[in-house]
Amino acid sequence: MSSGASSMLSGQGTIRASEAIEQARQNGIELAVSNPCFELWLILHFQDQSAWLDNDGACRLRRRIDGSSDKGLDAAKYMPLTCDAVRRGAELDKRHVRNDTPFPDNNPSSGMHRLLTAVQPAGT
Repeated sequence: MSSGASSMLSGQGTIRASEAIEQARQNGIELAVSNPCFELWLILHFQDQSAWLDNDGACRLRRRIDGSSDKGLDAAKYMPLTCDAVRRGAELDKRHVRNDTPFPDNNPSSGMHRLLTAVQPAGT
């Protein structure tokens, strides 16, 4: 990760998001973008997800997987599975690089794995 700040940005609002991503890149800022939305990152804790999702579909799938009824989450369910989510997020990145599918065509994808890798001490 560069010395720039990190941020989170949902894939919603594609035109504005694409412009923000390009502006951040030009200024050395790396973003943790989840496409279509942050719920994809939560899904990746529990399972692979390679099929395209819209926001509503991602939210429904996340609720079905973890049993939640709203935006809240039970960290005790997610924390033990973070390494799995990091691996799955990295695999999605590799797939999109291989297929030359940049944002906004990189659905599903999540940059959260890069953010966690940058902030976690080595070996954890």
